Amino acid sequence: MPKLHVLKVFVGEDGAGGNPLGVFLDGSAVPEADRQSVAARLGFSETVFVDDAVSGNLRIFTPAAELPFAGHPLVGTAWLLLREGHDVPALRPPAGEVAVRVEGSCVFVTGRPEWSPQFEILQLSFPRDVDALEGPPEGKELVGAWAWEDEAEGRMRVRVFVSELGVVEDEATGSFAARLCAALGRPISIRQGVGSRIVARPLDDGAVEFGGRVEPVEEREEQAG
Repeated sequence: MPKLHVLKVFVGEDGAGGNPLGVFLDGSAVPEADRQSVAARLGFSETVFVDDAVSGNLRIFTPAAELPFAGHPLVGTAWLLLREGHDVPALRPPAGEVAVRVEGSCVFVTGRPEWSPQFEILQLSFPRDVDALEGPPEGKELVGAWAWEDEAEGRMRVRVFVSELGVVEDEATGSFAARLCAALGRPISIRQGVGSRIVARPLDDGAVEFGGRVEPVEEREEQAG
């Protein structure tokens, strides 16, 4: 049976938060026809199947759909491949080549904001308004709500709802960070969920680099189908 690595991605400075992620480094051991059902059974917001660790080719599935690009799966997979001794200058999800960079304890990836799902971006007046949400605002199925904690320093409070992809609320969403960073055109530091932290900055070519800390949770054998 293939080995499943479970990680937490975008962990806060105090160890809080972090979005759970499942990664099969030997993704080819899971038949393509079974990957969606495996992702649904595992129930993580995303599960990654690495088809070739050398080239960085991989595919990403939510419980309900395959994604061409996603944030915390790419950051987490890059971290795991590096830990396992692979040279990882870039990953290659279906959307395109994603550069990888390490800075201190954080892993960063670079992607195009247009590769991300078409999130609605909803600015609220205060962080407490974001915290007070009891579910997706106005019943929206793919939306990120945010408010400045400190506008001068670029710190913000964010919650992201993605029921369209089979997850009601995401703990930490790199692809939304990419869209929000591009829309604002400035570096940002996001506090999302129960304490996750994402840092993002726009690049001159319109791409966005974003990243954070990753921690391992467990490794286990998992059924392929």
